[in-house]
Amino acid sequence: MKLRKVTAASAAVLALALSATACGGDDKDSGSGSGGDKVKVGIKYDQPGIGLKEPDGSFSGFDIDVATYVAKELGYEPNQIEFVETKSADRENALARGDVKFIVASYSINDKRKAKVDFAGPYLLAHQDLLVKADSTIAKGADLNGKNLCSVAGSTSATNLRDKIAPKANLRTNSGYSECIAALQSGAVDAVTTDDSILAGYAAQDKYKGKFKLVGEQLSNENYGIGVKKGDKATVDKINTALEKMVSDGSWKKAVDANFGPANYKNEPAPKIGVIVK
Repeated sequence: MKLRKVTAASAAVLALALSATACGGDDKDSGSGSGGDKVKVGIKYDQPGIGLKEPDGSFSGFDIDVATYVAKELGYEPNQIEFVETKSADRENALARGDVKFIVASYSINDKRKAKVDFAGPYLLAHQDLLVKADSTIAKGADLNGKNLCSVAGSTSATNLRDKIAPKANLRTNSGYSECIAALQSGAVDAVTTDDSILAGYAAQDKYKGKFKLVGEQLSNENYGIGVKKGDKATVDKINTALEKMVSDGSWKKAVDANFGPANYKNEPAPKIGVIVK
C-alpha cells in the first residue's frame, strides 16, 4: 500500500513536470535573435503606409515590410512574426520589459531615446512637411498665416511651425491624424503637418489618391531607426547587416514605391547605417 502511494505521487510529479515543459515549449519567442519559434516585433497599428492593422487582421505599410525583411534575415519566416502594437509613449518600456525583440514604428533616433534604448539604422530619413489639397495654392509654411492648420494633440511639430514660420496660422488639434485628414478633405482645415512619410501614407490610400499633395517643406530631419533593448549589440549588428542587404538587393526601394508611391512622395535615398542627419 505504501509503495502504491509513492508511485502515484511520483506519477503526479512527473505529469506536472511534463505539463510545465510543454507550456514552456510554446514560447521560445521574443527573442533569442534567431531560430526560435517566433519573434515579437513592435509596430504602429494606426499609420497607413507605415504600420497599419487591416480590418481582416493583416498588416501593411513600409515599417511592416522592413520588419518582415529584417526578421527573415534573423531566421524567422513571416508566419513566425508576432506584431505587437507599441504606442509612442510605451516604446522604451516595451523594450526594457522584453515585450518585443525590436521595434519598427516610425521611431526617430534622438539623444534622449538613445539613453534608454539602442538603435539599428537609420533605415529612412523623413522630414516634417505639410499635406494640402491637390489644388491648394499653399506652397510653403509661411503661406499658412491666416489659414487653418491641423495636427495631433501634444504634437510639437505644429506649434513649432506656427511659432517660427507662420505665427498667424490657426492651429487645430485632434486626437489622431485620421481626423486631421478628414478635416482637410472637408475643407475645415487648409493643411496637416507631421512627418512626410506619415502624410504620404495617408495620401496613398485608395480613398484619397489624387486628392492631396505634399508641399515639400523640409522643416526637420527625422531619422527612423529600429529600437533594440539597451546593451543588445549583437541584435543591433544583425539588424544593420539586414538593412544593408535590403538596400543593396532593391527590396528597400520596392517597399518605398509600394507604400508611398501613389502620393508622389519624393523620398530621400536610403540613409547610411549609423549616419544621423541633424
